[in-house]
Amino acid sequence: MTGRWTVLAIVVVQMLCAIFFVSQILGSVLGVAPIAWQLSELIELGAALGLLLGVGFGWLVLRRTMARNVAVEDQLRLASGAFMEVMEERFTRWELTPAERDVALFAIKGMSTQEIAGLRDVSEGTIKAQTNAIYRKAGVTGRNQLLSLFIDDLMAVD
Repeated sequence: MTGRWTVLAIVVVQMLCAIFFVSQILGSVLGVAPIAWQLSELIELGAALGLLLGVGFGWLVLRRTMARNVAVEDQLRLASGAFMEVMEERFTRWELTPAERDVALFAIKGMSTQEIAGLRDVSEGTIKAQTNAIYRKAGVTGRNQLLSLFIDDLMAVD
């Protein structure tokens, strides 16, 4: 939440500074001098410093966001690796054949029987027989239950 307020403050300060500079230019073009030039110079200096601070703070927020993004990507990579480990352990425990492992992986990915048959260059009947064998060995009745076994493992708190 603090990051949002920081970014909001940066944007507000930079908008105020930009408004000041635009109003100064418009005042010059229109020949209007609403304030004394000495005060105008001081405000201009403050606005320029505000813009520079905004750039500096913006850079810091960007770096922190990028670092957080790298950390999240690392966690995602670990979770993906953990999922693959859990899947391989289950496949071994269920004693799936190499063909059944491939079919199970495709089924978990959400592919249809027809798509799996096309990828494996076998008939849909073969894929149906293999998926039935997978479900029987896993003790489930369908794809949703098969997938939920892996999700439950990943969500389990040790």
